[in-house]
Amino acid sequence: MAHFTTPEGKHYEAEHATVRELLDQWHLKKAIGMTVGGEVVDCDKVFTEDTEFTPLFPDCEQGLDLLRHSTAHLLAHAVLRLWPGAKFGIGPAIKDGFYYDIRFPQPISDDDLPKIEAEMRRISQEKIPLVRSELSKDEAVKKFSEMGEDLKVELIEGIEGETLSTYTEGDFTDFCRGPHVPHTGCCKFFKLLSLAGAYWHGDENNEMLTRVYGTAFGSEDELKAYLKRLEEAKARDHRKLGRELDLFSLHPEGPGFPFFHPKGMVIMNTLQALWRKEHTKRGYVEIKTPMILDRALWLRSGHWDHYKENMYFTEIDGEPFAIKPMNCPGGILVYKNDIHSYRELPMRVGELGFVHRHERSGALHGLMRVRAFTQDDAHIFCTPEQIKDEIKAIMELDRYFYQDVFGFKYHVELSTRPEDSMGDPKLWDLAEQCLKEALEETGTEYKLNPGDGAFYGPKIDFHLEDCIGRTWQCGTIQLDFQMPEKFDMTYIGKDGAEHRPVMLHRTVLGSLERFMGILIENYAGAFPFWLAPVQARLLPVAQDYIPYAEETAAKLREAGIRVEIDQRDEKLGKKIRDAQLQKIPYMLVIGAKEAENGTVAVRERSKGDMGSMTFDEFIAQTKTEYNPL
Repeated sequence: MAHFTTPEGKHYEAEHATVRELLDQWHLKKAIGMTVGGEVVDCDKVFTEDTEFTPLFPDCEQGLDLLRHSTAHLLAHAVLRLWPGAKFGIGPAIKDGFYYDIRFPQPISDDDLPKIEAEMRRISQEKIPLVRSELSKDEAVKKFSEMGEDLKVELIEGIEGETLSTYTEGDFTDFCRGPHVPHTGCCKFFKLLSLAGAYWHGDENNEMLTRVYGTAFGSEDELKAYLKRLEEAKARDHRKLGRELDLFSLHPEGPGFPFFHPKGMVIMNTLQALWRKEHTKRGYVEIKTPMILDRALWLRSGHWDHYKENMYFTEIDGEPFAIKPMNCPGGILVYKNDIHSYRELPMRVGELGFVHRHERSGALHGLMRVRAFTQDDAHIFCTPEQIKDEIKAIMELDRYFYQDVFGFKYHVELSTRPEDSMGDPKLWDLAEQCLKEALEETGTEYKLNPGDGAFYGPKIDFHLEDCIGRTWQCGTIQLDFQMPEKFDMTYIGKDGAEHRPVMLHRTVLGSLERFMGILIENYAGAFPFWLAPVQARLLPVAQDYIPYAEETAAKLREAGIRVEIDQRDEKLGKKIRDAQLQKIPYMLVIGAKEAENGTVAVRERSKGDMGSMTFDEFIAQTKTEYNPL
């Protein structure tokens, strides 16, 4: 007899048992699966030896992934009932939900989503078991060929291995490695969100399928809270606010290449001014390297072998060149221009470099995913003994920007050697150990992402959380022993001999364009005073007071305040409403009394009327606003 137990003390003895049987035996009605040794196990797997099971609920990452993957199957099942001629691609769980790529027999629209949802609910109520079967590869090809599922057949033929698995729920069978929930009744709280076009295998040369996006949770309250956040996110969409606040625009003449308007450039230039100020304080110097460099450089750096698909190319004087996707090779050439002593190290070299990377058209998204952006790069050249102190200093700089300046919460992830890495694995091990020790010595909690490092080194990534709970990956610290080897970089040590420096690649804000998009959505366009494109708008109540408004505006500009005048012949109420919609921090009303007394009537966008102030009093009021510059 085998003994099956849970950490809570539930016990069952039998010669064999499946997860499905144990969930029923132990009356775990809210559990959607089990884990063994931390791994989710399939409901139909037969256990014959003593085993400890942990019930899995949809209140953790593993549970949500299981639930959402199974809800993707529920979606496909409903689609098949409604459109028997539909053919299916892939349907994975993703962050915050799931999707399924489907070839519909005729086009569908958002108006069809409620109909699909209703069918999904009917299937959920039927509590149909999800039953796993194992087939040989040939059997699987035959089975799905007979079903007319050519997309599935292509997937099966591209997978190595002789044994494959399928899952069947009623009259729907899907090719999938699983695992899944016991039955469709586990999938109760879901919502279909949107439709999009998706090229098969992400290749623009393939047919375009319809991608149906959805989300699922373990409770109705969680689903409602998430949908509320989505509505809030729509209201904060940086593309919408970018148009309304006249910050930037997107044009078909430059897909993936945003156009920044004067007000958007104020934000961009202010961010760069703060970046330069804080980096100068911390011992960085700034360089500027060319945007186009010889292909031979990219061959040597490894980008040609590992990053070519994301690069743009051109030809000069009959020779091949590449538009830089990263700033590091240019920074290395600057370092190698001179002989360096150990006394010069660490060298902290920053660059606000404009880089180009090829993104598929379907992946482009406002400022968040573009084809050209400004990267707030820095490359630190140091001795092995200086590595940890430099990493800690970068972490402190990140903390200052994220928490002190912008008020973001953030978490840290450590990514290790990927499959396509270059260089000596021993150097990789050393680099990973240095990053781990720096995190642990500073008491920094982190999540491990095995195999997700850059091709030239492991990295620490910083993920910011905005005011509605979304996370954004911004800063990174990459520890690189490989580039110094490839470029034969050296410094003269205390012993007079040549030594190899270590290279740290790092960003704080990451892509400035993307960071600006994050700020637009985080603040819903209501930027803090120091960052606002227009800090004050003068509102003369009649045309007679425009001369005094112009005089006041000139004095405010001289005091460093970004100001504009609403000279329209409109009622004051409309001018105030428009200034509020433009999210301007201060509105300065000017009428007869203000013109006569040399004052302004101050309104603050969130506090409302603040009363009459002299010029000096208003300047003193602005000095109370936080300003990291």
